[in-house]
Amino acid sequence: MAVEHWIDLRCHPSTRSEAVRAIAVLVRRSASAELRITFRLDGDIRRIRVPSSAVPRIATQLWRHTCFEAFIAMEGQPAYHEFNFAPSGEWAVYAFSGYRNGGPLANEMMRRQISVRSTGSRLELDSLVPLDCLSAIHPRASLRVGLSAVIEASDGLSYWALRHPAGKPDFHDADGFALLLEPPGPQR
Repeated sequence: MAVEHWIDLRCHPSTRSEAVRAIAVLVRRSASAELRITFRLDGDIRRIRVPSSAVPRIATQLWRHTCFEAFIAMEGQPAYHEFNFAPSGEWAVYAFSGYRNGGPLANEMMRRQISVRSTGSRLELDSLVPLDCLSAIHPRASLRVGLSAVIEASDGLSYWALRHPAGKPDFHDADGFALLLEPPGPQR
């Protein structure tokens, strides 16, 4: 049985928010070539601008508002994919051959499954990423993953990540792809 634990994201020091106490992420990689990612935000949800539920669809510039993100690269490779998950149910997927060299994938086959739960002090977003939609190699490869969030609150935007590079917030910097996920072993 796999041990699961929450990984804390860190707020970029230049973008503190009094509305957010903490953001943690749970990532589970299955033998069926899926990543299940749960983002958990603890804070004063009334002060956070959470996009209203919408028809699940591809959308652009989700990162301008409250949005959760995952960056996935194969170990040792410059190419990566970016996934944006909005609490509205909207989503986006981008493919890059190297640092910020690429663009959106407007492919309904990449449709994300997003579910959201919210209370006065917690917002949770679950999403499922099928690795075989990225390539035939991804399900069996060691992966470098960057996890991040942009939170829009009454006191402005804050940027959260596993690891922030020096300088301004930049989720595309490969140094931020700090989580190594090995391929699942044989099932018993």
